[in-house]
Amino acid sequence: MALSAEQVQEHLRGVAVGLLTPFDEDGEIEYEKITENARALHDKGVGTFLATANISEYHSLSQSERVAAAEATLDGLPESACVLAGVGGSTAGAQELAREYEQLGVDAMMVMPPDHTYLHEEGLLEYYRKLGASTERPLVPYVRGFNPSVDYLGKLTRLDCVVGIKYALKDSVKLGAGIAAGNDDVVWVNGLAEPFAVAYWAEGVEGFSAGVSNFRPEIGLELFDALSDGDWDRARELRNICLPYQNLRDEYGENNEIPGAVSVPVVKKGLELAGLHGGDIREPIRPLPDQIEREAEERYDELEDNIDRLIT
Repeated sequence: MALSAEQVQEHLRGVAVGLLTPFDEDGEIEYEKITENARALHDKGVGTFLATANISEYHSLSQSERVAAAEATLDGLPESACVLAGVGGSTAGAQELAREYEQLGVDAMMVMPPDHTYLHEEGLLEYYRKLGASTERPLVPYVRGFNPSVDYLGKLTRLDCVVGIKYALKDSVKLGAGIAAGNDDVVWVNGLAEPFAVAYWAEGVEGFSAGVSNFRPEIGLELFDALSDGDWDRARELRNICLPYQNLRDEYGENNEIPGAVSVPVVKKGLELAGLHGGDIREPIRPLPDQIEREAEERYDELEDNIDRLIT
């Protein structure tokens, strides 16, 4: 049985780990590895999971693959865990996908950032209304890739179907203004991982999505506890040990001028180094060049040393 909207909100007040999609060398999904990753991360204390998310290479998956990946996630978890599954694209396609997720037992829908070239804020709000009307499960819109007004953010919180907002804009001022303009009963989640956790917590977020915590969840769990306790010195220290590996995700790679091109394979490398399943990638992403792969190994070793020093 799926969690209630209130239970989903309690889970959003924590660390949400994204489940990456392990592909084999032929580009086929190894679903059993999604299940194993989910189970292993839950055993380490994670309770909230983002399936078929942006970091899962959502846009490289077919509709049927998204449903199968969500099912593989659920197969690795108890009913007490919270699974948010990504939906996006056309209204009809997103509605159909949400209904299929609901039949599986997914707890909430994380609505992908709009991928239209041309957007209208009222049109986006109508999109969420129609998607919310198609499912009994609550929505968590993912705000990223466009620059909404504060008024829009406030209106977004007043949609009955919305229980949380994943905010992934590098603008803490707008975040604070949006929280002030919105309803108090919506949970705001920092969608920019550990580097922004301290600053965005001060603005009123109550949870965050994982970066390095996707493969070393103890960091995110300790960071969440420090923020909840108001232990700012420890929170900053834990945040700082994440920065070298997280900053590597912003690199361009080879023969490329688009920032962040290596983000997903860098996290997949972290999964492999941590004894979990990373796997291959699909186009339009490329494998890690040798130099960045070596840099990831060095920064992972540094991260592990700091975990031993600060946590274990």
